Amino acid sequence: MTSANRDPRLSVFLPKEHGSWSLAFEPLVLGLLVVPSVAGAALAASAASAFFCRRPSKALLSGTPGTRRGTRAAAALFVLCAATGMVEASILGGRAALWPLLLAAPIGGLFLFYDLKNEARAASAELAGGTAFALIPAASATLAGWDFKSALALAAVMLARTVPTVIVVRSRLRLNKTQEVSRIVPVIAAIAALLLLVLLASSSLLPWVAAFLSLVLVARAIVLLSPWGISFSPRRIGITEATLGALYVAGTYLGYRTGHFPRTP
Repeated sequence: MTSANRDPRLSVFLPKEHGSWSLAFEPLVLGLLVVPSVAGAALAASAASAFFCRRPSKALLSGTPGTRRGTRAAAALFVLCAATGMVEASILGGRAALWPLLLAAPIGGLFLFYDLKNEARAASAELAGGTAFALIPAASATLAGWDFKSALALAAVMLARTVPTVIVVRSRLRLNKTQEVSRIVPVIAAIAALLLLVLLASSSLLPWVAAFLSLVLVARAIVLLSPWGISFSPRRIGITEATLGALYVAGTYLGYRTGHFPRTP
C-alpha cells in the first residue's frame, strides 16, 4: 500500500505513476548539484510544483464529480508556487537565460495533451514528459552563466538516461505480460544514447564518467530484455531503476565536479 493510499490528503497531488518520480526529479537534482545557484533552485522549485500540480489541476479541468475543496486548494497552491519560482528565476538569472525552456515547453505541452485524454501512460506521453524534464538542467546551466553548448550537453546527459529508460522499462513490462515486443529496438536506443555521450565527452563538453554510466545502462537494457527467461517483477524493476538513477546522478555530478566543467577554449 502506498503512502497516497494510506492518507487521502496526500492522494490529492501525489502521482500514481511511480516511475514519473525518477523521470521528473533526477534532472532537477542533477541541475541543482552540477550548477547550484539561487536562480536554479527557484527553477527547480517551480518545476517540482508543476509536477505536483498536475493531478489536482487535471481533476478540476476535467470536472471530476465530487471534487474536494482540498483538490482546489492544492491546485491553487502549486500553481502559485510554480509561477513564483519561475518569476524569481527570471529575475535572478535573467529571462534570456531561460531559453532552454522554449525547447521543453512544446514537449511538455504534448504530454499535457495526452494527459487530458487520459493517455498519460502511453509511450509517446511518457517520452514527452520525461524529455521535457530532462531539458530543465540546460536552463539551470544557462541561469548559472554556462554557454549554450555546455548547457545542452548537460541536458543530453539526462536525455541519454531518460529516453532509453522509458523504452526499455516499457518493453520489459510488456514482456512480463507475454505481449509482442522488440528486444532489439530498446537496446539500440540505449546504444545510441551511449554514442551521443561518447561524442560529447570526446569534445570535452561533459565528463567521460557520464559515458561510462551510459554504458552501464546499455548493460542493464541487455539484461532486462534478455531472451534467456530471466524474470523481473515491476517492483524489482522499480527498485533497480531508482538505484541506477541515483548512481547516475551522483556519478555524473562527481565527474563534473572533478573535471572542472564547463571548459572554455
